[in-house]
Amino acid sequence: MLKLEKLALRRGPLLLFEDVTLNITAGNKLGLTGANGCGKSSLLSLILGELHPDEGDFYLSPEWVVAHVAQQSEASNRAAIEVVMDGDHELRELQQRLLKAEQSANGDEISACHVRLEEIDGYQAYSRAARLLTGLSFSEADMQRPMSDFSGGWRMRLHLASALMCRSELLLLDEPTNHLDLDAVIWLEQWLKRYPGTLIMISHDRDFLDSVVTSIAHVEQQHIQLYRGNYSAFEKLRAERLGQQQSSFEKQQKTI
Repeated sequence: MLKLEKLALRRGPLLLFEDVTLNITAGNKLGLTGANGCGKSSLLSLILGELHPDEGDFYLSPEWVVAHVAQQSEASNRAAIEVVMDGDHELRELQQRLLKAEQSANGDEISACHVRLEEIDGYQAYSRAARLLTGLSFSEADMQRPMSDFSGGWRMRLHLASALMCRSELLLLDEPTNHLDLDAVIWLEQWLKRYPGTLIMISHDRDFLDSVVTSIAHVEQQHIQLYRGNYSAFEKLRAERLGQQQSSFEKQQKTI
């Protein structure tokens, strides 16, 4: 579970959130919407531990593994598929443990590493990474090219594939369809619909949100309002709520 309780958050003198209470349960696919500059990306930074609340409480289940797309795209000479496989941190740690155990001929440690690799499907990691890259429109030859060969947009695709490679309980995405062609967008849409964990996604693509999310958290006037359903349902419910507020205001003015 992810929980905000009477939370306030500032960036310098700017108040982004005030008295926000929000519960996000396991398996929820949440679309985070609101005007530019309202604090959506800052909320993701809070979840990642890069920011801390000024008031109130923030709780994230300690057993949840959190995946997100790195914004840095530094050049690397490592093959694209190796960069993607780095997204599975436990896999890489196990590979290092196994290498050390083999060098020291530690039979018990070697056995333990192989057992855990089997449990996390580590022997299929390469093919899993290859499927992610294929879905994001990389060719088989591209997979062996060094990361430094790719433009900034294609490096962002590599970072996205690396985040999807992570066996996470919580996936944070900020405008994931940027830099993607139509085929890759359609593939990502289907992948996210099958994703078993909790998803929090910022996107301005209404059709994409409609297809993927099960609820909308709308940021407005330093508060977050939760709506059940996809983006189309959110638009309808919000229009009804605003209509009710306007009607109440007009009645109040007549009374005054």
